[in-house]
Amino acid sequence: MTGKILILAVGCASLTGSLFADSHKIFEPAKISKEEVAGAIFDRPDMIETTHENGNVTLDVTSLMSSDKRFASGMYRSGKVRFDINEPYGVDEFMYFLEGSVTLTSSDGTAQVINAGEAVTIPKEWTGIWETDGYTKLWVIYSEDGSALE
Repeated sequence: MTGKILILAVGCASLTGSLFADSHKIFEPAKISKEEVAGAIFDRPDMIETTHENGNVTLDVTSLMSSDKRFASGMYRSGKVRFDINEPYGVDEFMYFLEGSVTLTSSDGTAQVINAGEAVTIPKEWTGIWETDGYTKLWVIYSEDGSALE
């Protein structure tokens, strides 16, 4: 009887190891160094440069994407742009501005200027006008269904 129990235990251990191999993945904090904050982050190979229809060029680096794809953080740079946001913003986003500024005019006409060294959090329901001569920001986004982070 002892031999049968040992074989069963070894078989279970082998099966458990193969079923849970991914559960041993190492997750580490996503650091953005002082040099990267100063702009070196945009030299990373995973940086995404986009030239938009209006000619504005943006640089975007995602430093962390959560395993459930609903939360992310990174750094972003944009030139002069104006957006009329008529549909809800769609994500909850925290932004800390490193350079430049942005003027956010809510649908009710209330305007806020966020300058370098200041932060703002935009709720997913926000609508209004986003206007800037250019900026660099750190961003943190939560998207309930993850679709905005794909």
